[in-house]
Amino acid sequence: MTRARRTLAATVTLAVAATTLTGCFEESSPHEAVRDFLVGWQSEDYDLAAGRTDGDAAKVRKALADAKQELDAASFRFRITGISVEGEQSQADFHAEVDLGENNPLWQYEGVLPLHLVDGVWKVRWSPSVLHPQLKEGQRFAVDTEPVPRQPVLDRAGDPLQSDTVLYVAGVHPAALGDRAEEVVAQLSEITGYAQDRLLSRVRSSPPDKFVQLVTFGRTRYLSMRPKLEAIDGIEVEPQEQPVNPDAPRQIVGSVSALTPETEQKLGGPQRAGDSVGRNGLQQAYQDYLTGSTQTKVITLDLKSGRQAALLEEWPGRRNVSVKTTIDRAAQTSAEEAVADTGTSALVAVQADTGQILAVAAKGMHQERDALAGKFPAGTAFSIVAADALLKRGVSPKQRLACPQERTVGGAKFVQVGQATGTSTSATFQQHFAKGCVTALASLARRVSADDLANSARAYGVEKPWRLPLRSFSGTLPSLSGDADKAKAIAGQNVEVSPLGMALVAGAVASGTWRPPLLVTEPKALDPAGDPLPATQPSPVPVDPKVRTALTAMMRAGAAGSPAQAGKGKVYGVTAAAGGQQSWFVGWQGDVAVAVLAKNYNAAAVAGSFFAGLGSTP
Repeated sequence: MTRARRTLAATVTLAVAATTLTGCFEESSPHEAVRDFLVGWQSEDYDLAAGRTDGDAAKVRKALADAKQELDAASFRFRITGISVEGEQSQADFHAEVDLGENNPLWQYEGVLPLHLVDGVWKVRWSPSVLHPQLKEGQRFAVDTEPVPRQPVLDRAGDPLQSDTVLYVAGVHPAALGDRAEEVVAQLSEITGYAQDRLLSRVRSSPPDKFVQLVTFGRTRYLSMRPKLEAIDGIEVEPQEQPVNPDAPRQIVGSVSALTPETEQKLGGPQRAGDSVGRNGLQQAYQDYLTGSTQTKVITLDLKSGRQAALLEEWPGRRNVSVKTTIDRAAQTSAEEAVADTGTSALVAVQADTGQILAVAAKGMHQERDALAGKFPAGTAFSIVAADALLKRGVSPKQRLACPQERTVGGAKFVQVGQATGTSTSATFQQHFAKGCVTALASLARRVSADDLANSARAYGVEKPWRLPLRSFSGTLPSLSGDADKAKAIAGQNVEVSPLGMALVAGAVASGTWRPPLLVTEPKALDPAGDPLPATQPSPVPVDPKVRTALTAMMRAGAAGSPAQAGKGKVYGVTAAAGGQQSWFVGWQGDVAVAVLAKNYNAAAVAGSFFAGLGSTP
């Protein structure tokens, strides 16, 4: 919630408070003085409040106004808890709630108003202790804050996925400004766009000898603003190193910028000057975790020495924490190198037996929007899922099928792009699967029901409600009303998937169990809106052992002799066309499952380069 909204809320509740304070007062009594003083203080009608004290009106007005500024308070609220009268003396006890702003905790304390009769009229006996029992003459309030540095995003080994970058924080030492604070802040406000009253409140609410952080700059903006900043007498600039320069996968880790007036207003969270703000990726999704919240103390200061006189309240702030991901540095390096020579491609690698995302790389595409959340035609890569349904229905991998150049199924026409294997039944289902013959695969539509295909799709995660703290897409399979729709599904023509979703499909066959994806292990993951994900993700789904045995052999045939088999170790997978000069490779080597989508490039060659690089990485 922003400061403006908090102040509005306080104004609205004032009417309720005023009613509470006046509800049962029918005759002149100490109640009237207490009511007017607290209502005046709460509503910033300091003339009303001062008129109910025995102190100098100007002095009281200033003390009340100064208290609000010294606490940098968004609002005060009061509730009378008791009034006692003994002759011409009275005492009112009240409960105070002070909104310190900046999303700091609410400061609550118990106060006391001593009253006495002055010429027959009840007056609050004025002294600084009226504001707080521990505030004495020659003292004032202050708020001492301690911003906590931003924490890093980590890989699976606990190493940072970004390097330090210098940010520049402009601020002041209030004691050095003397009576020039308003002038200095006005000049800083004019050149930065920050609200002058907010900057001034931060200065006046801080201990005088402490450096007060006011505005943060990135390097480029700081260099452009430097002459103007140096022209303001009293402004100091401190360079601060923060872990904000992302390493690969850069778009998954996310970028960070210095806090600006616009982002401060938008976030309204624990951020203060000196903080950095995640603009996208995990840096944005976990902004409040990475920044935590500012440690805050409410204190009293001795005006002569400037030293702390008393600690009135303190809050440690929410501890900020690192965000630990499943990204594997070696796998990420290999993935980046594999896509480097392509024009347009995306690669996602997962650990087959856990669903943990090991690497996300893209060239000419976006790592989050395309690799994790992209909606692309599955093409014959979906035949892995379709084969699960067909094998369960008794279709043998050895069954012979024709692969004509064209075939019509249920009124839908299918064309085999490239060289067909002829109309004779010389090749097996396994061979057509390995080569991605659209016409042969489509001919099997009558061997399965729509429910068979839908059940297999769900078993491999399609349309499952799994989510990540970043955008993601689990795939869609339309309602299948006849043989034409079923044939299109087997050929992947009416199915949309993401590279992440297909990597999980490969992982399911490789490990024998489909599992939902996992990107962040600590802290608890968030969805893109910043809300906690459901306590449970979809449950793992085992692959039928007999089906898995057959599929493993079919996918071994699919990878054998292809560019995917570029290095040592057996590779399993299929290369598939997906229209628009796009091709897929979906498969695995060892315990690493991968999906590659490439345009005008052989996806299997990208996968082969990835596996070869992974095998050579120490």
